[in-house]
Amino acid sequence: MAGASALAILVLSCRSKLAEAESLNLEETPLQTVRDMFAVQSKDGVLSIRIEAPLMERYETDTTTYEKFPEGVSIYGYTAEGLLETIIVADDGRHERGKKKGDANKHELYEAFGNVIVHNVLKQETIETDTLYWDQAKEEIYTNCYVQLFSPDGYMQGTGMRSDDRAGNAILFNPYNSYGITERDTT
Repeated sequence: MAGASALAILVLSCRSKLAEAESLNLEETPLQTVRDMFAVQSKDGVLSIRIEAPLMERYETDTTTYEKFPEGVSIYGYTAEGLLETIIVADDGRHERGKKKGDANKHELYEAFGNVIVHNVLKQETIETDTLYWDQAKEEIYTNCYVQLFSPDGYMQGTGMRSDDRAGNAILFNPYNSYGITERDTT
């Protein structure tokens, strides 16, 4: 009798765990969680990108794999000589990749949200916006949101921006209330 009771309790206990497992939506559950993430990417033995984040969560759907950085992300881009060129910092981020091999529409896109700051160390230019996209295949960063650009040559603001992925050639769209700093040549 005691054995039958124990078996009945075990079956009921397992049944509730199975129901709980079946109710999980795997597309909303991270497959991997990494705390204090530090990742580097190199090209021809030279550091090209460094990514740091307090928390990274990896998700997978039928068509894409993506990582979320809900506690913020910092991306550092380096020149071919290994010099720090660009720093991107944001409150939240996401990195998405298409999964279908051989697909012409395969994509890789980084998205940064909330207090996004892009600093080109070499040109001493800083871009501030709320949302930024980085398309690695096209080697460009862009946004359609409000943008401020601070540089030694002046200040610009506008709605929308496109640049190469190192933020070296930023073009602001719909600029307004901007100013430039000029130096007068006395000769």
